[in-house]
Amino acid sequence: MKILFVTPFLPSPPRFGGQRRLDGLMRELARKHEVSVLAFNRTDEWEQQSAEATRSYCREVVHIPSLDLTDNREKRTAQLRSLGSRHSFEYRLAARRTDFQRVLDRMLRETQYDIVQFEFAQMATFEFDSRPASAPIFVLDEHNVEYDILRRTASSSGSIPRFVYNSLNWRKLAREERSAWRRFDGIALTSARDEELVRREYPTGQTAVIPNGVDLTEFSLAQEPVEPQMLLFFGAINYHPNHDGVIYFIDHVLPKIRRRYPQAKFCVMGPGARQEVHDRQGNGVEILGMVDDVAPYINRAAAIVVPLRIGGGTRLKIVEALSKGKAVISTRLGAEGIDVVHDQHLLLADEPDDFAAQVGRVLDDPDLAARLGRAGRTLMEEKYSWQSIVARLESFYEQVRQAKRAEPASSRP
Repeated sequence: MKILFVTPFLPSPPRFGGQRRLDGLMRELARKHEVSVLAFNRTDEWEQQSAEATRSYCREVVHIPSLDLTDNREKRTAQLRSLGSRHSFEYRLAARRTDFQRVLDRMLRETQYDIVQFEFAQMATFEFDSRPASAPIFVLDEHNVEYDILRRTASSSGSIPRFVYNSLNWRKLAREERSAWRRFDGIALTSARDEELVRREYPTGQTAVIPNGVDLTEFSLAQEPVEPQMLLFFGAINYHPNHDGVIYFIDHVLPKIRRRYPQAKFCVMGPGARQEVHDRQGNGVEILGMVDDVAPYINRAAAIVVPLRIGGGTRLKIVEALSKGKAVISTRLGAEGIDVVHDQHLLLADEPDDFAAQVGRVLDDPDLAARLGRAGRTLMEEKYSWQSIVARLESFYEQVRQAKRAEPASSRP
C-alpha cells in the first residue's frame, strides 16, 4: 500500500510521546508498505536531523515551517483573540496555514495513495475530498480526544484566566472535533475510553483501538544497578498534564515520601520545564531537562512515578517503563487505557497519602519491584509491541476499505 501521513511534526528521532507513537507506527508500516509524510517541522536545531531520520524509512518527506507559535507573547495574544471567535484556538492556528493546504492538495492530486492518515484532530482542519470512488481511505488517528483533555484541564485549572479560557475553548473544540470525525472513513483511538467517547457521538463511525506501543528492543530490560531511592518522571514537561502532574507530586506527595526516606530523590526528565518547575529544584528535586538517551535514567530509577491528574489516550511513559521491567506507581487516570492490574503489573493510587505509601512499598521491598517489573515486561511483549499494534492497524485499514466499498457514494459527507 501507499500510505501518506499528515502530521503536525516529523516523527523521528522521537523526543516526546506524540513522536514516539508516530515513529513506531510509521517505521513498522514501512517494513511492508510505501510510507510518505507531509508535516510541519520546527526551524530549530533538530530541523535537519528530523528530516534525515524520517527519510531513512519514508519514501517521500515533505515538511514546511512549524505550525506552533514559539513566542509565548504571540501565543497568548492569539489565544486571547480566539475568545471572540466561534472557532477554537487550535482551529484558527491551523486554518491560517494555507501554504500547508496547497502542498496537501498537490500531493493528493499527483499521487494515488491507498491510505491517508491524519494525526491529531488539529490536522483535520485541512480539507480533502473522500467522495470519489478513486479516493484513498482517509483515517484520523486521535492520540487523545483533544476536547476531553481541555475539558478536564478546565475543571482542574488553578487560575481564573486559565479556567475561563479552557472552559470556552474546549466547547468550541468539541464542536469542531465531532464534526471532523464525520469527514473520515475511519477513526483510530488509543484507548477504549476514547473510543467510547467517539461512538457515543458518532455511533455509525468506523473505529478501532490502536494503542500506544513500545520498541521492545530499544526498551529492553534494565541491567544497570539501581539507585535505591531515585524516583523518575519522564515526558514533555511543556505539555500541561505533565506540568500539572509534576507540580502536584513535588508539592503534595514528595514531602510525605521524604519524611520517611530523607534521601529520596525525584528526577524530572524531559523538555520544556517552565519556571514554576525550575523554582522547585532542590530539597530532593532534580530537573534534568531533555537528554540524548532516556534509557540510562530509567534503568537507574528505583521506580517510575506517573502522578497525572489530567489526560486522555494512553501514556507512552508507562508502556516504556514497563517494557524495561521497572516498577511504576501511577494514578488511575495516568494508567487509563492500558490493560494493567493494580499490584500485578504496577501500583495505582490517587490521593497523596496513598501515592506516597505505594512508593514506600517499592522502596522497602526490592522483590516487589522485581515482581511488578517482570509482569509488566511480559504484558508489553504480549500486547504492546509495535509489530502487534501495526497488525491491528492494517486490519482496521482493510475493515474501513470494505465498509467504504459497501457504502453508497451519495451517503458520504
